[in-house]
Amino acid sequence: MKIYSTIAFVTAALLFAGCSKENKTKSIKLGHGLDVTHSVHKAMEFMAKKLEEKSGGKLTIKIYPNQQLGTERECLELLQIGSLGMTKVSAGVLENFAPGMKVFSVPFLFRDKEHSFKVMDSEIGRELLDEGKKYWLKGLVFYDAGSRSFYTKEKEVNKPEDLNGLKIRVQESVSAINMVRAFGGSATPISWGELYTSLQQGIVDGAENNPPSFYLSHHYEVCKYYILDEHTMLPDVILMSTIVWNSLTEQEQQWVQEAANESVPKQRVFWQESEDESLAEVKKAGVEIIYPDKTLFVKKLAGLYEEYDRDPVLGPLIKKISDIK
Repeated sequence: MKIYSTIAFVTAALLFAGCSKENKTKSIKLGHGLDVTHSVHKAMEFMAKKLEEKSGGKLTIKIYPNQQLGTERECLELLQIGSLGMTKVSAGVLENFAPGMKVFSVPFLFRDKEHSFKVMDSEIGRELLDEGKKYWLKGLVFYDAGSRSFYTKEKEVNKPEDLNGLKIRVQESVSAINMVRAFGGSATPISWGELYTSLQQGIVDGAENNPPSFYLSHHYEVCKYYILDEHTMLPDVILMSTIVWNSLTEQEQQWVQEAANESVPKQRVFWQESEDESLAEVKKAGVEIIYPDKTLFVKKLAGLYEEYDRDPVLGPLIKKISDIK
């Protein structure tokens, strides 16, 4: 514990080494892998602006997009040692650190987008954000990341059986891997930054993600079928290193949390605009949007749902979420 405290102290000192005694300004580094046109990046800019306003310029956020500081996984590891202040990850990536986060990977769990927002904004959401603390990861807020759907290079997918034998890229998420396998596909974890090339070279036959990610990544240039099955509503999570968080005063922590909270409704507006634009643009580019019968996919997951019900963490959590009206 002594060693950990020493590391935390030294790391925090290095993080804020540029702060002068005269102006007492601290700057928190935020690294992520998205493009600057992405709704999440725009919301982060809004959050940074709000924090600067609230603190009177005493506390700021410096954003490094486009994997400048590493991949999603690398940024997560930098957070754990306190070398990075904040990042954005998909809830699916947090499954290994916060078991309850697996609930977002349960296919077709939410009735609609409003239901998912109610859950994220509820006490359930707050408890899930707090789960990663023992791994030095403090969840600040959830950002909307829409619904994830499949997209493929050469084969139309109208029913689960059409995925048989196809290599589908997934995140490093056990839940995502199990879902694709239940549909008959071959789940293949690949980092987001390597996916475009992997699709081009035929290493994978398709992937699954939300419309803005499909569009902004230019994957629509390779994949000509977007199957709007909307199997999961997996939010993004804005995380902070607990090492950096604990180095802030109570007042500074309050400013950070308030700025993050105020960025959430803004991000949801940005997201909806981006989603509408993305679907329109990929259609223009010649992508065929397929609207499959979702009940066919749900039926294929009966065995998976039984496993979830037996899980001591997920079973009760799924029931609580289902009960939210």
